[in-house]
Amino acid sequence: MRRGFICGGSWLVDKNKTIDAWPAEEAVASIVAENAQGGGSGFNMAVDLKKLDETIPVAAMGLVGDDPEGKFLLEMCRFHGIDRRGLVVDDGAPTSCTDVYVARYTGKRTFFHRQGANARLSPDDFDFADSNARVLHLGLPGLHETLDSPWGDDPSGWVSVLRRARDAGLATNLELVSVAPARIADLARPCLPHLDSLIVNDFEIGAVAGLATLRDGATDIDAVAAAAESVLALGAMGFVAVHFPRGAVLAARDGTRLRLPSLDVPRSAIAGTNGAGDAYAAGLLYALHQGAGYDEAMRLAACVAAASLRAVDTTGAVDIAGNCQALALSWGWGPAI
Repeated sequence: MRRGFICGGSWLVDKNKTIDAWPAEEAVASIVAENAQGGGSGFNMAVDLKKLDETIPVAAMGLVGDDPEGKFLLEMCRFHGIDRRGLVVDDGAPTSCTDVYVARYTGKRTFFHRQGANARLSPDDFDFADSNARVLHLGLPGLHETLDSPWGDDPSGWVSVLRRARDAGLATNLELVSVAPARIADLARPCLPHLDSLIVNDFEIGAVAGLATLRDGATDIDAVAAAAESVLALGAMGFVAVHFPRGAVLAARDGTRLRLPSLDVPRSAIAGTNGAGDAYAAGLLYALHQGAGYDEAMRLAACVAAASLRAVDTTGAVDIAGNCQALALSWGWGPAI
């Protein structure tokens, strides 16, 4: 009878700035637009899920500071109907923030991150005893000093949190961030035996598998599929899904193997790519939660990711599931992969 999601780990504020072009060192770029929005894997997933379906139960777990940014995140939870009781205010550190610079003509992003309260988040801040949620979505290893470190007999606090969640009856999903490949591998591999699913991008799956998945900056789709197979064999996941600009691949323990292209999004509709990976994961997990099969879930995920591209911020353009799906009819699908 479990239903809904806990979105834990990274809750932060993204300070988005659109610039005319990325400058060389000691050169000048013009800021043409800016805003502040919630960000991080916890916030993005939670808000995306509630925008896809306002009836789905979603709860937050993490730390914020006793500052305007922390109050902003708590207010966003209230506004979107997210249970915020697990989002604890820590008066000893500022709320985590990321300055996000988006180049207007390329859509590429550059991040400057302050861990703040997220550095102090520990397994003791996760209490699943009274939760009736079905899924824990957790991230981001590499950006949380305490969780990135050993905890008790576990190699990291991430492993401790995932172990406790599964013991409490939740399915677990982990989101990664594109730090150095060796760091991704060191943090992610010990988590694999404690995961029910893994949804990552082409760079991250290559880092976990120890395989090159990008060649001259482009995704090597066959290498991505091989990396997904390798990582699936290393863990307990029911499936591994990998998204990239041209589409996504999925490898499931039941033998399912899928490749699906992205939507053919008009360049004029793209405001930024920030949050597209979170949107993809939200669409996939939501569809599976609602009983969809892998193929149907991947199609919704692609539509949600495409919808998200219409805004600079991470969640602003995500819409109810049916409206996201309608984009497939209006834009069509890209070339087969």
